[in-house]
Amino acid sequence: MRKIAATLVFGSFLASCAPSTPQGRIAKNPEKFAELSRKNQELVQQGQIARGMAPDAVKLAWGPPAQRFEGSKNSKSTERWDYAGATPVYFNGYNGGYGYGYNGLGPYGCAGYNSFGLGLGPEVAFVPYRLASVWFIDGRVDSWERAQ
Repeated sequence: MRKIAATLVFGSFLASCAPSTPQGRIAKNPEKFAELSRKNQELVQQGQIARGMAPDAVKLAWGPPAQRFEGSKNSKSTERWDYAGATPVYFNGYNGGYGYGYNGLGPYGCAGYNSFGLGLGPEVAFVPYRLASVWFIDGRVDSWERAQ
C-alpha cells in the first residue's frame, strides 16, 4: 500500500512539473475549444494566435498570462497580457556566520552551543524577463509580440 501511495505522490509531482502545451490545455477545456471557429481551432492546436481572437482562445494557445494590465484607449477598454520566462544566472556564492544556539534545558541546566560556518560554492538565481505580450481591445486580440 505504501508503494502505491508513494508512486501516486511521485507521479502527481512529475505531472505538476510537466510543461503546459496547447494539446494539454485543450484536453482540460474541451467545451471552450469546441466554441471556437474552425480557423481558430487550427491556430490554437499549433500554439498560435491571430487578430480578433477571444481571450479564451489565447489561453488555450499560449496558456494563462503571468500578469494582466487593464486600461483604456479611444474610449475602448484595453487589456495587456504579459507572459514571463526566466533565465538562469550562475555565480559563486559566499555565506557564513557565527551564532549561538539554544537547545533547551537539559538535566544539567542550559544546553547551548556556539557555531561558526562558512560556505563558498556555485549558486543559481533565475532572472525573470518578458517573453511575450498580447493586447486586447474590447475583448479581442488587437496585436501581440514575442521575444525571439
